[in-house]
Amino acid sequence: MAFGVKREELEQWKARVARGEIAFLTHYWLEPRFKGVKTVTKVGCGDLGKLTAWCRSNGLDPKYIHRRQPFPHFDLIGEKQLEILKREGLWEQVERFKLQD
Repeated sequence: MAFGVKREELEQWKARVARGEIAFLTHYWLEPRFKGVKTVTKVGCGDLGKLTAWCRSNGLDPKYIHRRQPFPHFDLIGEKQLEILKREGLWEQVERFKLQD
């Protein structure tokens, strides 16, 4: 279950993904399989080749890409989520979701 994201943010993410851009969307998330994880960042891109290359360049296994059309994405959680958000300069998401101590 996802929450904590505004409709406008979601629509902007979808538009960027549809244009073949790498786009980031962080939201609160409850998933019983991942104890203690409260957020996820969806890294989306409509160009699967580009998303696959992005995963590899960030040390992530592209086999975990959710290939759901029209919005394929990779779910970032935990330490890797924080590492990549910081590297990408997405401080608003880091701060808003309190991802850093």
